[in-house]
Amino acid sequence: MMRPFRLLSAALAGIVLSAVLVSPAHATISGSTATNTATTVTYRFSYTGSPQYLRVYVDADRNAGTGFAQGGTGADYLLENGSLYQHTGSGWSWTLVSAVTFSGTGGVAQWTVNRADLGESASPNDADLIFQVEAPLESSSKYTHVYSGGGSGGTVTYTAATDNFANPERGFYHHTGDCDKADFSQTTLQSYRTSQGISLVMCVFYLAEYKNGPIAQAALDQLQQQIDTVRAAGLKMVLRFAYTTSTAGDDTTKDRILAHLDQLAPYLTAGKDVIAVVQAGLIGAWGEWYYTQNFGNAGTITTTDWANRKAVTDKLLSVVPSTRMVQLRTPKFKRTLYSTTPVQSAAAYNGSALSRLGHHNDCFLASADDFGTYENTAVEYPYLQSDTTYVAMGGETCGSNPPRSSCPTATSELAQFHWSFLNTDYEPTVLNSWNTGGCLADVTKNLGYRFRLESGTYPATASPGGSLPVSFTVHNDGYATPFNPRNLELVLRNTSTGTTYRLAMSSDPRRWTAGTSTTVSQTLTVPANVPAGSYTLLLNLPDPLLSTRPEYSIRLANQGTWDAATGMNSLLHTLTVS
Repeated sequence: MMRPFRLLSAALAGIVLSAVLVSPAHATISGSTATNTATTVTYRFSYTGSPQYLRVYVDADRNAGTGFAQGGTGADYLLENGSLYQHTGSGWSWTLVSAVTFSGTGGVAQWTVNRADLGESASPNDADLIFQVEAPLESSSKYTHVYSGGGSGGTVTYTAATDNFANPERGFYHHTGDCDKADFSQTTLQSYRTSQGISLVMCVFYLAEYKNGPIAQAALDQLQQQIDTVRAAGLKMVLRFAYTTSTAGDDTTKDRILAHLDQLAPYLTAGKDVIAVVQAGLIGAWGEWYYTQNFGNAGTITTTDWANRKAVTDKLLSVVPSTRMVQLRTPKFKRTLYSTTPVQSAAAYNGSALSRLGHHNDCFLASADDFGTYENTAVEYPYLQSDTTYVAMGGETCGSNPPRSSCPTATSELAQFHWSFLNTDYEPTVLNSWNTGGCLADVTKNLGYRFRLESGTYPATASPGGSLPVSFTVHNDGYATPFNPRNLELVLRNTSTGTTYRLAMSSDPRRWTAGTSTTVSQTLTVPANVPAGSYTLLLNLPDPLLSTRPEYSIRLANQGTWDAATGMNSLLHTLTVS
């Protein structure tokens, strides 16, 4: 009789070990799966640390009263590293059955075992499993494997990641110079993404020289160059046009703006793939609609001024591609020009003006009314909270104003108003206070969306042309949701050839509400041309306009799932197509 060596058996017996193995600081288990063919079973899980022993307990008869008691099961078989044992006698008593195919490197443990060696035949059956590592000792919860033909496959549980990483159209952004004068550097932009986890840059493009005539071709070429550089670097831009930085408000007339927008239209269309959002701009100092010589200065706005402001906004909405949003500087502007009723769920993302007009606050927390951003917070706060559930919200801080500008209020309002992006370059005093106050790391991770898989249930087998029922639950830890269209695909990747098959899913990630869990369940159809074989399941959330660029796909906040080369997320499950 041979027995697997086991530190925990001695501990259970109350024996003090004289030889102590050096243990890693942690050894957690995630991504547990069990799949089978007609003749074999494959067990797999991910782990951290450097445990000496990797194990699977198999309760083949699903009777906790027989076999070795472990985690609410009665294990009839034990896989320990490269060996399979059968329980005999009582207590810790095992007999070697055979060596098995095993690998335990790179943080992934995997075994392939003959079903016959587990007393299993080709007829349907179930087994309860416990996955385990040692040392230190870590055991999974009970996992039920339903063999092919016996119903749905097992459930995978996922481990959350805690680090910050780049994801498209969210997070802190850089704004380091006027976009019409200072050329973007592709190398610098790429370093934002790879070194800082930043995927956005601000482009404020001034048209000061063209207040009395058409935009020169050289300026249009400059805009095109900036768009091309952002695309090459794998980032996106927050875009705004303006005519002046002076509080004298020396902008230009409505008719001149409308003519300029006609000139800009083809560049906006060609660059829509890397334009995250367009800020209304155009009117007044810095394009913020307050100090202006042509549209009602310093808050004194006539009926004609409001009509002219709406004409500019309507024109901007017409030249900005319909899949992109336009942000207004204050809630009052949208409420006055369009409707005092926030966007409702049924109308969200339908292409209407209400569904496309978002908000930006460029003096966040600077005073009780954020330097004029709000006129009546009792009305505008509830409105903005509701509206930003479905439209883009972002901006910057502009002045230290503790305690309002400190962490408690900052994090509360970032979540309340569903902020997706924030300037990392301004205002430094405020941002430094968040660092010393202990909230900057959380703000960095939670701006926009942060999707985290909790669990998923997938079948063990499928047939070409047959059904493929899948279900997974995702939690959004972020302040917001994606505000631009986003595809969702289940991908089958052949484990031998690497060939992929993409199956479109109907759930819209823009509806995966901030702060909540969403369960996506859908029965897909395996393409009829999929060859028999083993397939890794992946979840892909690509940009519809940049689907071949992995840096524009959404990364999930889980350990051991991200495939940077493809921009896909492993579901840590293998499917057998036969």
